[in-house]
Amino acid sequence: MSKAERIKRTRVPVVDPSLVERLPPGQVLTERFPVLHEGEVPVYDMATWTLKIFGQVDKEITLHYEDLLKLPQTTITRDIHCVTRWSRFDNTFTGVRFIDLIKELGVTPKSGYVMLHGDYDYTTNLALSDLDREDVLLAHSLDGEPLTAKHGYPLRFIVPHLYFWKSVKWVRGIEFIDENQPGFWEQNGFHMNGDPFQEERFSGEDLEIPEDEWEKKDFD
Repeated sequence: MSKAERIKRTRVPVVDPSLVERLPPGQVLTERFPVLHEGEVPVYDMATWTLKIFGQVDKEITLHYEDLLKLPQTTITRDIHCVTRWSRFDNTFTGVRFIDLIKELGVTPKSGYVMLHGDYDYTTNLALSDLDREDVLLAHSLDGEPLTAKHGYPLRFIVPHLYFWKSVKWVRGIEFIDENQPGFWEQNGFHMNGDPFQEERFSGEDLEIPEDEWEKKDFD
């Protein structure tokens, strides 16, 4: 059974009426930070780690980790919402805003869509308009400490207004693409966009049933 099918078959949390403006429908609030991902947690030699910006841009760029740390740094505090039905409020991330990255590097996109690439061979698609926001961040720290390996060290893309599968762990590439193409989870039954307040969980289906499987997962 696919992950999308499992989510559809599990119970629906009832949203606390006092949180309805902040907690999307079908979500349950947690203070813990569940660890969910496919595959193994990568181990890096930071001397050779790189981030590549490529595709439909006027110039392609490869950055080393120290290059990112020299760029303007921003701290944001945002709520996050996972498609597996948990939400966590007031997460403070520090890193480089996407809009600052593009500006500082002098990169001009020539397309309206982006495919983010993470290890190992993970991808997710985003409209460029979803990245052109004040709170979209390439984060290296959470709550004042470096990200743990399980949560995406050394770099995680944070897109807080969409379900958290769009916030790619272990990000290694930002590819500008001509057309909106599905990434890993989008090819496996998940929505192409992923707005939590619209319950854009699955592709082409009404979403009535959530998942509480995250309660059995690791936490970090």
